[in-house]
Amino acid sequence: MEHVISGVAKFQKEVYPAKKERFAKLANGQNPEVLFITCADSRIDPNLVTQTEPGELFICRNAGNVVPPHSSQTGGMTASIEFAVAALGVSHIVVCGHTDCGAMKGAIEPEKLEGLPHVKEWLGHCRSATEVVRGRRGGLSKDHLEEVTCENVVQQLQHLRTHPAVATGLANGRIELHGWLYNIASGEVLYYHGQSGGFKPMDEEYRAAFGARSMEAVEE
Repeated sequence: MEHVISGVAKFQKEVYPAKKERFAKLANGQNPEVLFITCADSRIDPNLVTQTEPGELFICRNAGNVVPPHSSQTGGMTASIEFAVAALGVSHIVVCGHTDCGAMKGAIEPEKLEGLPHVKEWLGHCRSATEVVRGRRGGLSKDHLEEVTCENVVQQLQHLRTHPAVATGLANGRIELHGWLYNIASGEVLYYHGQSGGFKPMDEEYRAAFGARSMEAVEE
């Protein structure tokens, strides 16, 4: 804990003064472009991975980067998604999974979660991913961890589409959804390619596509 407290002191003395102008603007409001949904795993730092500054990402984190399907029951994720889309007007939503995900291990072997009843119930939102892989492979084991992790990202994107604010944004072309997979060991980030149904490395074509759209928005 000592290094965490020391970090606060360093932030106040060194980091904040260097970014004082940015923080002065942020003090009066936020205007993020991206809603970034990822796992609560301590090994992931969304701003570090994306090299973004404070105010650029609206970040939601939970075990397994889960998006519960929309229902009449209010929850933290449901409220956060609605606020990001309907109030803040984000134009992109990223669901980012990661390698060696403990939540996905639990989803594969739920019988090992008997002492964690709330975790077990929460990971019920990942069941569609495990069942898809089970059906595809004729069984399910820890050897399918990466495949389940990728499929979970795809299924959470499907859940996102059930949220009214997201559905509206998709219908009018104001929102785009992205599925990512972050490899902790290599630093590589893969993206879900809808046409092929698989995950591919982020290449120049992928980056150029969004760069071109950003330029079109500026010109308009």
